Amino acid sequence: MDLSGSRDVISSLPDDISSHILSFLPTKEAASTSVLSKKWRYLFAFVPNLDLDDSVYLNPENETEISTSFMDFVDRVLALQGNSPLHKFSLKIGDGIDPVRIIPWINNVLERGVSDLDLHLNLESEFLLPSQVYLCKTLVWLKLRFGLYPTIDVEDVHLPKLKTLYIEATHFEEHGVGLTKLLSGCPMLEDLVLDDISWFIWDFASVSVPTLKRLRFSWQERDEFPKSVLLDTPNLVYLKFTDTVAGKYPKVNLDSLVEAHRSSLVEASIDKLPSRLWGK
Repeated sequence: MDLSGSRDVISSLPDDISSHILSFLPTKEAASTSVLSKKWRYLFAFVPNLDLDDSVYLNPENETEISTSFMDFVDRVLALQGNSPLHKFSLKIGDGIDPVRIIPWINNVLERGVSDLDLHLNLESEFLLPSQVYLCKTLVWLKLRFGLYPTIDVEDVHLPKLKTLYIEATHFEEHGVGLTKLLSGCPMLEDLVLDDISWFIWDFASVSVPTLKRLRFSWQERDEFPKSVLLDTPNLVYLKFTDTVAGKYPKVNLDSLVEAHRSSLVEASIDKLPSRLWGK
């Protein structure tokens, strides 16, 4: 078999096709091609998807050294790509990563027009997302997963293109007011997942989103009741409810609901669920 001929075929591919092929490789492997030649360094700069996971580097015997190596790797990847447009950015990290290093990474991809942002930050230290996350005009898909329930503190929210929002394991500053602020800045939102957001301590929770089509909220480890839940979602077609039952539901607008799944953690209070949630 003539392997040299195969190499020539790959080298002769148009740049946009070669860059597209690189986008399917794990970022660590895709980045390694940049050392092959100036051409591959150029092609990697235009890879539209980055998937960065520090578990690829895990070695319990050299945890500090490995964490530093990963942080330096992310810096090099972002430097190689410069200001090229970015479609998807996924970052999964555990404790040991310096939070001060994380914020410039996030700001970098936001400035490059990222539309799909997935942040899984399993940090033991307090960490606040940069405010630019809530003011990004290009985000269409946003997934935020945390480790030790950090606080989401939102002041101004303007996410005009956001259609999917997934939030897991966090607190909201001002409790229900914080969630209301966040949702009010998402005029195109269609999918919402609220998973383990500690809403049982809130005075109220309000999900009022006219464009919303799918909603899932759950909390698995508490038996306290959230006090009041308002659902004003006239175009919702799918609902999954896995939680304790609220003390009251002052408004439930589910006029378009087609499919509902519910599982109460407090069976004695199941009769408090509105009929539209319980399927009656």
